[in-house]
Amino acid sequence: MTLATTLRDLQFRLEYALLRSVVGVVRIVPLSFATRSSAWTWRRLAPILNPKRHNRALANLAIAFPGKSEFERTEIALKHWENLGRVMAETMRIDELVRHPERIKILNQAIFNRYAGKLGPVVGASLHMGNWELAVWPLTVAGAKPAAVYRSVNNPYVDRYLRDQRKDLYPGGLYGRGNVEGDHGESQKTARAIMDYVRQGGRLGVVCDLYDRTGLPVPFFGKDAPTVTIPAMIARRTGARIWMSRCTRIGTEGRFEIELKELRVPRTANPSEDVKWATAAMTRQFEEWVRETPEQWMWSNRRWS
Repeated sequence: MTLATTLRDLQFRLEYALLRSVVGVVRIVPLSFATRSSAWTWRRLAPILNPKRHNRALANLAIAFPGKSEFERTEIALKHWENLGRVMAETMRIDELVRHPERIKILNQAIFNRYAGKLGPVVGASLHMGNWELAVWPLTVAGAKPAAVYRSVNNPYVDRYLRDQRKDLYPGGLYGRGNVEGDHGESQKTARAIMDYVRQGGRLGVVCDLYDRTGLPVPFFGKDAPTVTIPAMIARRTGARIWMSRCTRIGTEGRFEIELKELRVPRTANPSEDVKWATAAMTRQFEEWVRETPEQWMWSNRRWS
């Protein structure tokens, strides 16, 4: 082992130790206190500490809601920081949330129950709303053992810890963007791996509402936005169902509602048009949901160019 490798490993271990210390503090206090404190802090400090992302949020809001006043758009941006603050605290206690299913209500349970026993392969498409990790909950509670795509962390100790905390929410495992690690065998490109996973009858959750440089331009709030086509592409090729899902935060005490809508993917003689239609339809639904609760969507991330 070289000196550089040793120092890098030491850095990773120190970062992991710091994370566990912060997590320890967040987990020792009541959840409601942790989320309120985090929301209060993020609302006040995030615009100051990260002005680039705050300005991006305001610019995105100006595109989406040109009819709203600057004051109204700023208030939505600040409330969106509050929501992200709550998500940060909840992320450190995600295993606890899953152990208390009474906190999570599935709105259209009857519709989903019609398919729960005969789901077959499924792609769950969700957006960064409420606590978006919980959007996959209907598949989990139905015993469908969903997997998900997530943004892997460079620090292997942190990455392993984050995956372990989510094992009950994603019994099928987690696929890191770029390469696949851990329980899914040798490293390989994620796109190929998740296609094979769904083709073999797996249920996959994908958060797919942000800017994708190589994505398909489809209208979002009246302006073309490069959009992820993976859900539509996988469903079109494998015959899977697409269940669109949103998680909405209810109140401030760590309670949520999950809404599901099935998207039927066309299968004509023109696969590329089918994918385009399904991606545009999914994006229209996401826009409708964002309009209903804009303060719970992640405006500070890229969506347009």
